[in-house]
Amino acid sequence: MISSWESVIVMLVALANGARNEDDIQPCAVVMTTSPVVRLGSPVTATCVIRDSCPLVAGQALQIDWRLRDRILPGTMATNENATVSEVVIANFNLTREFLTCCVQASPVGGVEIRAGYPPEAPQNLSCQTNLTTPNTLTCSWAPGPLETHLTTKYTLHTQIWDTDENQTYELQPGVHRYTIPRSGFVLFSDMEIYVKAVNELGEAASAPIILEPISSAKFDVPTIEKVQAVPKRLGCLKLSWTLSQQQAWMRDYRLNVEVRLKTADSSQWSEPPILLSRVRPTRSVDQCRLLHGTQYLAQIRVRYQQSPWSEWSSSQSGVTLESAPTGRLDSWMKVSGDHMHKQLKMLLFWKPSKQFRANGQNVSYIVWVNELPGEQGKLCSTKESYCTFLLPRRVKRVYLSAVNGAGKSSRTEVRILLPKARDVISDVSVIPHDDTSLLVQWKNLDPSGLSSLVVEWGPLVNADVSLTRFEITNKTQTRLVLTGSFEPYKPYGISVYPRFKDGIGLPQTVNAYWRQKAPSMVPKIQLKKIWDSHVELTWDEIPLEQRNGIIQKYRVFYWDKNRPVKVVNADLEERTVVLKDLNAASLYEAFLMVSTYGGSLNGSTTHFKIESFDQVAVVIVTVSCVGLSFLIVFVAMACFSNNKRLKGHFWPAVPDPANSSIKRWTSESSQDSHLSWDSEEPNPMYLSHLSFLDLPVKLSKEDDDPWLSSSEDTSDLGDSICGSPFIPGYSGSNSDSVPYATVVFSGPCSSPTPRDPHVYLRSESTQPLLETEESFSPKCYQNMGSNGMPSEQCFFGPCHDSEPEKGADLSILWDDFPFLRALRSNDTENY
Repeated sequence: MISSWESVIVMLVALANGARNEDDIQPCAVVMTTSPVVRLGSPVTATCVIRDSCPLVAGQALQIDWRLRDRILPGTMATNENATVSEVVIANFNLTREFLTCCVQASPVGGVEIRAGYPPEAPQNLSCQTNLTTPNTLTCSWAPGPLETHLTTKYTLHTQIWDTDENQTYELQPGVHRYTIPRSGFVLFSDMEIYVKAVNELGEAASAPIILEPISSAKFDVPTIEKVQAVPKRLGCLKLSWTLSQQQAWMRDYRLNVEVRLKTADSSQWSEPPILLSRVRPTRSVDQCRLLHGTQYLAQIRVRYQQSPWSEWSSSQSGVTLESAPTGRLDSWMKVSGDHMHKQLKMLLFWKPSKQFRANGQNVSYIVWVNELPGEQGKLCSTKESYCTFLLPRRVKRVYLSAVNGAGKSSRTEVRILLPKARDVISDVSVIPHDDTSLLVQWKNLDPSGLSSLVVEWGPLVNADVSLTRFEITNKTQTRLVLTGSFEPYKPYGISVYPRFKDGIGLPQTVNAYWRQKAPSMVPKIQLKKIWDSHVELTWDEIPLEQRNGIIQKYRVFYWDKNRPVKVVNADLEERTVVLKDLNAASLYEAFLMVSTYGGSLNGSTTHFKIESFDQVAVVIVTVSCVGLSFLIVFVAMACFSNNKRLKGHFWPAVPDPANSSIKRWTSESSQDSHLSWDSEEPNPMYLSHLSFLDLPVKLSKEDDDPWLSSSEDTSDLGDSICGSPFIPGYSGSNSDSVPYATVVFSGPCSSPTPRDPHVYLRSESTQPLLETEESFSPKCYQNMGSNGMPSEQCFFGPCHDSEPEKGADLSILWDDFPFLRALRSNDTENY
């Protein structure tokens, strides 16, 4: 665009500076060149012819310059009779397009545009393809030469049909390298020559011609497999019936090339290379043999005519070959549980097909049996799974395994029973991801001597199912194994390496592994376990296995208060506890737990805690301890040295000694703690003794003078009175739990008037043990209170001493001191 404007400007200037007359306008100068289009990098020569009549020349020295872009080029000048000529030579024109200007007196008077480039190269990779769908066409395409010409290049497509000698030329738009020939321009079954020619201002070039039969360049539509079925009476053969598309059905009588590829239903790889079948008519089926027996196959086909492009692969169709009995052996792995004390062992047997095994059928089951047991008892299990659990007597040394289908049973595989042995020869088991579908297991073999093989067993740990257990048997010298299978990311797998000896199975080494890891799904909450001076112990629960998403590598506790930066403590992986030290009392702390795996980290929730001052706690503890100890000392001192008999009676109760007892002493020491209220209160049930009353006839025989000596019966209950006890309601003699220590004998019945004779007091036997600490003393003489309330001195249990009461003493006080006598007096009153 700039060069065009420059050309216009030069022409306008030349016209303005030209000589004007009545008839025409002569340009001031004319610029000429050998060629306006040159090969890039070649020399260019230009000539500028300036007329003498040019106003710029008149009356001044002539100065002619050449300009190319912003450069001034020197030229040579020559003069003839009518004009002045200037010539310039550019040795290497390396611009693709530029305007060369001639200037007189620094003013442009003329110019010429020069373009540079390369001649075209021959088109390459010419190919044509016939479309057999309606309408039929022939499309040819090619690639221009790799060299950029920098010039406009035109392409033409040339065809010649040999049978008709008809030539056709098809012109294309610049830059287009593809053309579709209509159906009128070719014959399907006639050869034709096709080539492409490229032309620009520097030259032309043609591609190498190709000779083809249009039908041979046709790409067929995708064929269709109608049916895949087993060939009758031919094991391992399948018959495929197929057709072309409806638009190409007219080709059914022509012979085509067919390729077939197969794969088993459980395989992901097609057979390589495909099976080629030449010159096959679509009306005829094709057979594929040498296949596995009783196996389901998926089949696909594609077609072409002679050397035409292959069609796309058809959709898959399945078929099953005829069954035969299974062949080959099974690989097995048995785990035994139980000890020498059990008569039967529990067996867990796994198996899988070996490389030589062929099921030769669809519905395959497995049976396990022993020869030592007769008939049906010898069959241990029959299953379609790849494992079996059963009990077996210890005397059995081997079992047998076979595969069964509808056509028969395979030869048996012998499985020796190897008991566990306490031999540890495997160490340093490690597992790392190997690629997108496998894990690499590595281990060390400490002592390969005696080993027969190694067994690597693996399976998922979450929702573990024995049917998902897999195993691989390796050579005894091997120290690594790649495990392939459908491993799920972020799920834990248990992998064990077992050493297998000729006489047993050694101890396994087991590790947990992940195919892919990420941060855990949850973080347990921190719990305060113990707090003491400037220290706190934190703990947390274990993360459930299904939420770990990887192998836990680190527990880290972050804690801080508002005045100090964040601190970090690493915790033990097994104990899941940490002690934070050197904490400030009365400061509110915040802490959270971070759990890390190889796949990432996750932070838990924040916990707040506060450390109390040890001085305050110590003061509280010491104060409480001192107060409690003081109370204890005071209480013990009061109990030991106090004269309060009631208090002492609670700790050292005074039990009377029947052998050294008196009513006075009973009343003052044993009954003194209970003050009876004869009006409303019940007698105190804590009395240790009581009085009972017994009515006897007035006249006693000599034999009855001493009833204790005259009776051969037990007299321990003579104190039981038919009148009842005045102290204990419901008392009825020997039926009572209390034991009387004395009996008051009346000379008459209870209802008779009080006799003048004094009452007789008898001593009662007692089984009550005497207190060792009771002071030994003899009964003292006490005053008996008469019916008139006046005291009369009598001696009942001991010598009588003069002990008259003081004159003027209050008798009520005497009665309070002698409650038993008061009760006796009440009884006398009732007898009246």
